[in-house]
Amino acid sequence: MKAKIRKLLTFLEETRYEMGQPIEPPTRRAAAVAVIENPFAGRYVEDLSELIDIGEELGELLATRAVKALGIEGRRAESYGKAAAVGENGELEHAAAILHPKLGAPVRKVLGTGTALIPSSKKRGGPGVTLDVPLGHKDAAFVRSHFDGMEVRVADAPRANEIMVAVAVTDSGRPLPRVGGLKKDEIKGLDGLR
Repeated sequence: MKAKIRKLLTFLEETRYEMGQPIEPPTRRAAAVAVIENPFAGRYVEDLSELIDIGEELGELLATRAVKALGIEGRRAESYGKAAAVGENGELEHAAAILHPKLGAPVRKVLGTGTALIPSSKKRGGPGVTLDVPLGHKDAAFVRSHFDGMEVRVADAPRANEIMVAVAVTDSGRPLPRVGGLKKDEIKGLDGLR
């Protein structure tokens, strides 16, 4: 593996009650996070292909860990998202290199599908910075019940020369969705939109 990983973490969140209402079955979200060394920290580099390749490796590793945390087959995952935070000696383009060119294909392979764009966010911050991983339905971007997010935080990351990378998946949408729009049982899943 090209990535020099200092730490791997997996978070599982299960909501059983919302506003006093029972959620049956509970909604569950999982995020897997890698804290890696940033090979380009502190210097400008034109060719970011090393980070692009690291993104491909991390896509499979993190998606596999997140799905395993949910205890489901990948194809049963309903939504996904990705995020990265660079330490103070990194630049946002380092996060973009990991997240965008190649990370998505292995995530989709683990899940068995994924025609919709994988929502993403990137930021710069120090140890303990919160990553808000945006979530959307994996096959139909217009399913409003799955417009969501998952917050993850690692107390000692990212350090100045590190990047924190997260992939999140869910087995459902938000608890008690009621803002209308396309329902998941109406998905055609042909173009990633509806």
